Amino acid sequence: MHVPDGFIDTPVSVAAGAVAAGAVAASLRGARRELDDRTAPLAGLVAAFVFAVQMLNFPVAAGTSGHLLGGALAAILVGPWTGVLCISVVLLMQAVLFADGGLTALGVNITLMGVVGVTVAYAVFRGLVRLLPRARGSVTAASFLAAFVSVPAAAVAFTGIYALGGTADVSLGKVLTAMVGVHTLIGVGEGVITALTVGAVIAVRPDLVYGARGLTQPLRLSAAAAAAPARPGGNGNPGAPGTTGASGTTGTTGITGAAGTPGTGARSSKETNA
Repeated sequence: MHVPDGFIDTPVSVAAGAVAAGAVAASLRGARRELDDRTAPLAGLVAAFVFAVQMLNFPVAAGTSGHLLGGALAAILVGPWTGVLCISVVLLMQAVLFADGGLTALGVNITLMGVVGVTVAYAVFRGLVRLLPRARGSVTAASFLAAFVSVPAAAVAFTGIYALGGTADVSLGKVLTAMVGVHTLIGVGEGVITALTVGAVIAVRPDLVYGARGLTQPLRLSAAAAAAPARPGGNGNPGAPGTTGASGTTGTTGITGAAGTPGTGARSSKETNA
């Protein structure tokens, strides 16, 4: 999906760059409503994860390979506005460090994978979540379908950009057929990776999944566990009053009474003799 330098002409590349810049600016404002002290570190982890996984390619067809786009995963975990920012940062770093996509085509790539991919994925995800039962399994299933749909949607968007400013001598019909066909297969891999990742996070910390907010109950301590007092003693049972005294304290009292308090000691001796 990474569009190289020179594949789209300059006017269309500049226009796509303006769209990408506007989307990033809007996302910077929108991300303030999505991020808090808990989810802000998660956004960095999502960006790092997408960056790493995009470097791994899996075979799709003869001579063709694909990789994770990450728009659906980012949108579901940290929100659509923050998701656009995560994908934009990943694409910028790839273009600068690895020349993957090219700097002149950066606006095109952000528009396709960051704007179209994230927007379509999150719209499909929210629509499915409203229709499916309110359960964690529904979030995982919706994640798969949203990620699956977002990849060919980005491919269709690329075909539209190519129709406006493509420089290659390839017919639009062939580009559409090849892009949609291959990226439909890539969408299956995208859906599997997204569903597995979201399912793993929601099984451990559902409160960190932005797309699952309001669908899962927060972790609470049971009333019995919260009200149970601490129990002293080695075996956990408090000793009854006077039990400890039966073995040592009572005998000491009798001896002391015999030496210092005659009345008590005499009574104790008579009771013993009896």
